[in-house]
Amino acid sequence: MKDFNRLMKEVEQQQLQAVTRRHFLKDCVAGIGGIALGSLLASCGSSGATEAGGFDLNALNPLIPKAPHFPGKAKSVIYLHMAGAPSQLELFDYKPALHKLHNQACPPSFIEGKKFAFIRGTPKMLGPQATFAQYGESGAWVSDHLPHFTKVVDEVSFLKAVHTDQFNHGPAQLFMHTGSARLGRPSIGSWVTYGLGSENSNLPGFVVLTSGGKTPDAGKSVWGSGFLPSVYQGVQCRSKGDPVLFIADPDGMDRGLKRHAIDAINEVNKEEYNTFKDPETLSRIAQYEMAYKMQAEVPEVMDISSEPEYIHELYGTEPGKESFANNCLLARKLVEQGVRFVQLFDWGWDSHGTNAADSIDLGFRNKCREIDRPMTALIMDLKQRGLLDDTLVVWGGEFGRTPMQENRDNSEMAFLGRDHHTDAYTIWMAGGGVRNGISYGETDEIGFEGVSGRASVHDVHATMLHLLGFDHEKFTYEFQGRPFRLTDVHGELISAIV
Repeated sequence: MKDFNRLMKEVEQQQLQAVTRRHFLKDCVAGIGGIALGSLLASCGSSGATEAGGFDLNALNPLIPKAPHFPGKAKSVIYLHMAGAPSQLELFDYKPALHKLHNQACPPSFIEGKKFAFIRGTPKMLGPQATFAQYGESGAWVSDHLPHFTKVVDEVSFLKAVHTDQFNHGPAQLFMHTGSARLGRPSIGSWVTYGLGSENSNLPGFVVLTSGGKTPDAGKSVWGSGFLPSVYQGVQCRSKGDPVLFIADPDGMDRGLKRHAIDAINEVNKEEYNTFKDPETLSRIAQYEMAYKMQAEVPEVMDISSEPEYIHELYGTEPGKESFANNCLLARKLVEQGVRFVQLFDWGWDSHGTNAADSIDLGFRNKCREIDRPMTALIMDLKQRGLLDDTLVVWGGEFGRTPMQENRDNSEMAFLGRDHHTDAYTIWMAGGGVRNGISYGETDEIGFEGVSGRASVHDVHATMLHLLGFDHEKFTYEFQGRPFRLTDVHGELISAIV
């Protein structure tokens, strides 16, 4: 009997030694995986048990289209982010009083107790480095930096008094795109694809395009999925060369062989899922399938050379080059093919005046020339194709620029520039249920802070989600024992522009 008991203890000990930390964690999430599986099956309206292996890959695709809380006006989003923060005072927020104050010492009341990235001591006021006029039936103020954009101002709603609490680029970009200045939260594109899925199973639901030579200061976290399943993170594509690295098969690998390889991998993943019910395994299966489908569809969708000449003339595109213009045209093609969220980042808008390229009177004007024509063309092209009604277009930076001239080390700069400013900046939206020709919010006579219609970053997010059909307070994801949402515990709908 003692020998039998000793033998049983040895067997039990061996079993315990075989249970690794990974096995323990996987066993713990089995219940969560079952809940996720059930919700996926419920949303698909299918039993899902149609394939050998216990489930239907199509039915369990995490990107399958889903219904929002209520019918939304917008079905897709194109977000144009000007990384570095463009000056609202040279584009949309006309302040004639600044002309009169130009080169005068800034009143102490404007700088006492305020945080600035580089301003020290007493800076001088800086008048607008552009000429303004009113355009369209709405009478919107637009500077001569954007002559093309004046044609579409009646399609746009301006938010003139947006504010943030982050004055450095990285945290401010994270805040603008994830609702938090800290790493680890999902981007708005990930939230949208998590909530709505995608209408094209052969393309990613969330695509990212960059221009300007660099990625945003916050890096790729601004299109990351955070704690959401990784299938919802943004897929960065290129407008020059292969749209996705390694999308072409190597020599000796044909399409049929690739299909067999992926089928074999997915059989292993199916067994893994059936054993441990880890929901991330479903993401892995979906990503292998997506990668295979992308090889066939992405090169065609990302090829703008086949577009008619009048389209290239409209956007100012040059096939084969990396540019904001090319990316605007690609954005239209992508939403036309059912991609849910397209994010464009254009780097180079940090107008401090440290050199000619980032000066507010020289370099800034050149950057405006790069975006004016294509972003105008994007709105016009979407409208003529009947896509603007259900495509929400958003434009803006991570914060604004000061009415004062930058004075690093408490001395005048060689070139004119403006420092980072959190209290007031402009964002505009068009299409997707947004009211036409609206200017909401107002800043004071020098554009220093909002005096009416102030809107926070969370308010902007709440409004975007509403246009897509979501109540931002109910649109949540359970993580670390509590429900998280894009707007955290803040945010109100900006009903004036809806």
